[in-house]
Amino acid sequence: MAGEWRGKWALITGASAGIGKALAEELAAGGTNLILTARRAERLTELAKALEEKFKIKTEVVTADLAAAGAAEKIFAFTREKNIFVELLVNNAGFGQYGELHEVETQRLLDMVRVNCEAVVHLTRLYLPEMVERKRGDILILASTAAFQAVPYISTYAATKAFDLLFAEGLAEEMKPHGIRVCALCPGSTESEFHDIAGQSGLASMRKRESAEKVAQTGLAALAAGKSSVISGFQNFLGAQSQRFVPRRLVTRIAGKLFRPTHTKS
Repeated sequence: MAGEWRGKWALITGASAGIGKALAEELAAGGTNLILTARRAERLTELAKALEEKFKIKTEVVTADLAAAGAAEKIFAFTREKNIFVELLVNNAGFGQYGELHEVETQRLLDMVRVNCEAVVHLTRLYLPEMVERKRGDILILASTAAFQAVPYISTYAATKAFDLLFAEGLAEEMKPHGIRVCALCPGSTESEFHDIAGQSGLASMRKRESAEKVAQTGLAALAAGKSSVISGFQNFLGAQSQRFVPRRLVTRIAGKLFRPTHTKS
């Protein structure tokens, strides 16, 4: 389905690793030109060069920290200056943090909300008007299977992903009359740097992970098919949907036992 955007421009946030990188590779293979953005300039430049050489596409690189004020405007200004019309916006950037809330650095939590929620809304608001004007465009938003229930010890992360899921599903219906597709991609545990950065590598190793490439393919296929959301992986789908038949308090309690740090009391 990546060929859906052949010859068009896609903007991918958090493109330097994990699912973002996999999305960039999948789209490049389908002939999509790419604007890659993340914090790590060296990784972005290496990726852009490799994709250009392998798939003969055009790439642009803009470094930005979406936790910083003005980052979304910086990215938007960059594409304006380059006179690039973004036909696919991929709001992929995001991170989590494992642990009891009172032990997590305050700024880390606030930055998480800014990157996972505020930046998603801000970039979408910046690029949406030109999509509406041209009556075409697509938006893929990275949510998570954590969006379907409260998850103790990653409470803030799960809440931000619930926001992303509901934002995407609502916007998808809102944009239908304008010819714009919006989809929330909800992966479960995925092979990436995410768990290490979140301080959750021990727990993640106990769960079967999907490849980032599989998740990327699932998300792009769902977006091309006009779905408003998709859960990557059959087992993840069953897990997320089965919770609808169990009291929310019980689901949260079970999640709490699974995620509880070893140094806390049961």
